[in-house]
Amino acid sequence: MTYFDLILKGFVTGFILSIMIGPVFFVLLETSITKGIRAALALDFGVLLSDLLYILIAYVFYSEVASLSSKDNRYIMNIVGGGMFLVYGIVTLLKKTQTDNEVITSPSIPNSKDMVVLMVKGFLLNMANPMVIFYWFSIMTLGTTYVNNATNIHSPILFFLLVIIFTFFSFDVLKIIGAKYLRPLVTNKLLNGLNKLIGIVFGLFGLFLILRSIIEILQ
Repeated sequence: MTYFDLILKGFVTGFILSIMIGPVFFVLLETSITKGIRAALALDFGVLLSDLLYILIAYVFYSEVASLSSKDNRYIMNIVGGGMFLVYGIVTLLKKTQTDNEVITSPSIPNSKDMVVLMVKGFLLNMANPMVIFYWFSIMTLGTTYVNNATNIHSPILFFLLVIIFTFFSFDVLKIIGAKYLRPLVTNKLLNGLNKLIGIVFGLFGLFLILRSIIEILQ
């Protein structure tokens, strides 16, 4: 397989990942609307860093990560990660927001400290999702099938992963910019509803991870 083929397959894979609506997507949208593009980019950069860390772990400790896919280890990761998402969802639901119907016209400008906090927030939210390391492991396994005829598969796989990351992050940037143009249509009442939706999505996702593990344990 040529590098052009890897670029094409990496682009398609990155695009599919980018259109999958996960819990972080709603936080990214809310951040772009309320705090602006720079703040949302800081959050997304934190998510990117956690993805790179997971990729590094899956790449360097390939066999160890494979063992994590065993049921016993997966149960623990899903319960811990699900608990973290459930707590975040409850906190978000209880968070007080403005309920009047004024239109959001100008976001608050975050300072350097806020940017770092947002970056750490994005990093931790993505790291808390145990499914992330499994899908990067799956993608890496898929990459090996593309280059299994090569004499040295390491460079093509890294190139394949970089194309996916670049595509994924590029489409995230487009989402962030697109959310900016929605700001004139967003009221505080609608934003309050979005915050509630974020809390519900995170809470349900956390419950899903926990209940799925409990059901599999009882089977």
